[in-house]
Amino acid sequence: MSTALTELVGVRHPVVQTGMGWVAGPRLVSAAANAGALGVLASATMPVDRLRSAVREVRSRTDAPFGVNLRADASDAADRVRVIIEEGVRVASFALAPSRELIARLKDAGVVVIPSIGARRHAEKVAAWGADAVVVQGGEGGGHTGDTATSVLLPQVVDAVDIPVVAAGGFHDGRGLAAALAYGAAGIAMGTRFLLTSDSTVPDTVKAKYLAATVKDVTVTTKVDGLPHRMLRTDLVDTLERSGRATALLRAVRHAAAFRRESGTSWARMVRDGIAMKHGRELTWSQVLLAANTPMLLKASMVEGRTDLGVMAAGQVAGVIDDLPSCAELVDRIITQARAALRALPPAD
Repeated sequence: MSTALTELVGVRHPVVQTGMGWVAGPRLVSAAANAGALGVLASATMPVDRLRSAVREVRSRTDAPFGVNLRADASDAADRVRVIIEEGVRVASFALAPSRELIARLKDAGVVVIPSIGARRHAEKVAAWGADAVVVQGGEGGGHTGDTATSVLLPQVVDAVDIPVVAAGGFHDGRGLAAALAYGAAGIAMGTRFLLTSDSTVPDTVKAKYLAATVKDVTVTTKVDGLPHRMLRTDLVDTLERSGRATALLRAVRHAAAFRRESGTSWARMVRDGIAMKHGRELTWSQVLLAANTPMLLKASMVEGRTDLGVMAAGQVAGVIDDLPSCAELVDRIITQARAALRALPPAD
């Protein structure tokens, strides 16, 4: 299925597997790429040297194009960009808008730049700076999210920019792809749906929690890191919701120390990243400190299988997913369903 997205990045199908921390590792990324989708490696939770080895591992598993997701506000963003360029990665994706200079550096090296955005004005800004495409995530999406539905946000962005737009938030099947194409998008991006595949390294016990969830079991909380965060409702989330500010801050300090050890990051670098995060999002220092919760709470579930100690980021589609196909089976199913849905539309007058 050819669209502006497939032509831009060189994949067979207009489907993107998003860069989920602790989830989108070499195995999942290469499986998605081999299935004809754009697999995206999550780099924010790994040191720079591990990023290089992970990129090489993906390349050893697939000849297809793939991408790397990184934080534009990280103090070592330039080092990660250098790895992307030196290793010949096809796509750089960003959870926050990269600077004009960062976009230019990547484009000069032949890397396709695709930021994720949650508002029309952000799409207009990165398009003016030279971004090659944008991923538009509506409020249905998992992880950090906004409050505007994809069906409202997507057409706004499609009308506002002249670069390919990829729709995210609420997609899990071919009918969703057909709908996104009808809105004018060039493809869809999915996180939760790829997390729930047999190629995902997330522990089976955690996948079972997702499969058992209903739509009502997916909630949005600000108690994890001070920002709206969509995830499965669990006993831990309920406990976090009831916790006071002092307890939350103490927990954040503990998790910040754990993440520093895990990532090999110095305290000085973490402070610099916190300052950048505070400036970029206009957060309070309490929110910056709370943000240290996210990596370790996600790791507890996604890597260690401890849902009693960790959180499970989830799009609303978690409530309607009931199987664990391989990436190849999933992408093939989506494309088949999308073609059938498009063929079933009544002819235009």
